[in-house]
Amino acid sequence: VGRSFIARERVGNIAGVGVCSLVLRFRLIGVENSFMAEGKKGVEKLLELYKSKKYSLIMASENIKSDMDRKMLDTIETSTNPLVVFIPLPGGKEEESVSELAKRILGVDISG
Repeated sequence: VGRSFIARERVGNIAGVGVCSLVLRFRLIGVENSFMAEGKKGVEKLLELYKSKKYSLIMASENIKSDMDRKMLDTIETSTNPLVVFIPLPGGKEEESVSELAKRILGVDISG
C-alpha cells in the first residue's frame, strides 16, 4: 500500500507600508496587510514585516528609503525572500524601470 503526496507550492502574503495615499491604494487592490507609517516609524514597520517571514512581497513608499542606513537599504534592496519593492510617490523621483529592477534584484541585464 503506497501513499502519494502532492507537493503544494506555498503562496506568500503581500504587505504594504507607507504614506496614507499609497496605503489606501494598496487596500483598494486587496492588500489587507497595509500599514500607514512614514519616516523612522515606516522603517521600523518595514523591518518588522521583513523579519517576520510572513510575506513574500512587501511594497513600501519610496520615501522610506531616505530614513534607512546604507547597509540596511542594501540588504532590503537585494532581498528576494521577501522581495521588497519601493513604490515612487506621485511627483517624486522617476520610477525604476523593469530592466533596472531585474538587474538590481536578480543581477541580470535584460536590456539587451
